[in-house]
Amino acid sequence: MKTVVNTDIKEYPLVSRGKVRDIYEIDEQTLLIVTTDRISAFDVVMPDPIPQKGAVLNSITLFWMERMKDLVPNHVIASRVDDYPEPLKAHREMLEGRSVLVKKAKPLPIECIVRGFITGSGWKDYQKTGEVCGHKLPDNLQESEMLPQPLFTPSTKADLGDHDENITLERAAELVGESMMRQVEELSLSIYSRARDYARERGIIIADTKFEFGIVDGELTLIDEVLTPDSSRFWPVEGYEAGKSQPSFDKQYMRDWLVDIGFNKQPPGPSIPEEIAEGTRKKYLEAYKLLTGSDLSS
Repeated sequence: MKTVVNTDIKEYPLVSRGKVRDIYEIDEQTLLIVTTDRISAFDVVMPDPIPQKGAVLNSITLFWMERMKDLVPNHVIASRVDDYPEPLKAHREMLEGRSVLVKKAKPLPIECIVRGFITGSGWKDYQKTGEVCGHKLPDNLQESEMLPQPLFTPSTKADLGDHDENITLERAAELVGESMMRQVEELSLSIYSRARDYARERGIIIADTKFEFGIVDGELTLIDEVLTPDSSRFWPVEGYEAGKSQPSFDKQYMRDWLVDIGFNKQPPGPSIPEEIAEGTRKKYLEAYKLLTGSDLSS
């Protein structure tokens, strides 16, 4: 599979180039989302790609959207280049396996985060306050311990290069309305719980994740990426033990390397050594194979 860092589809206007995804407007109702092989860490886009990463993220998102469609509609129209508008077929090598044609949505202005285990920034907050994002938790929890029940902890959406900011449920309700906030809270928790149980049977603990929702034709719709190694923390079930940090299937492998070399978390990012890029690629591919039973490594 061709490694894709940046796309250049002149037949349609580029409306967004994010950390990983390039988005084109096909018409007033339709977008093309291309998941590239770019990788970011600490909100900094690295100068070197991770081969096949985009295909893994795209395929995992499609997998989960299909499994969750009885809970919530999603924005996908097509994922095969054969089903795309004719001008896009000239870009088949770049698009196949890493792109989707989607309905244009009006995104909600919040990230819908669900935490099932106490880790990361949540663990740091708990150590200081006994709370995570306003949720009072039991005493004496250990790092990486499973929470009594998953927590919905929304955040704002940051611009490229900035950090998302955790917000209270009350602030989320101010941004989207009380009824909508409760609806996305219930949906986020339902999707996470179903995915957590499914993944655990296949050797992956989904410690936390984030979802995005938007409005399409007046209907709440699941959009963007879903339960990928970029939007979630995936840990192996084998060897899991509360009381310490966990090895990971996601880009934590690269984050750990960046910490080891003393990266200051400011752009530009350092060049990625071949062995780190390959190790990261294998983490993504392993997660996909465990979840889906399919192999993208060839």
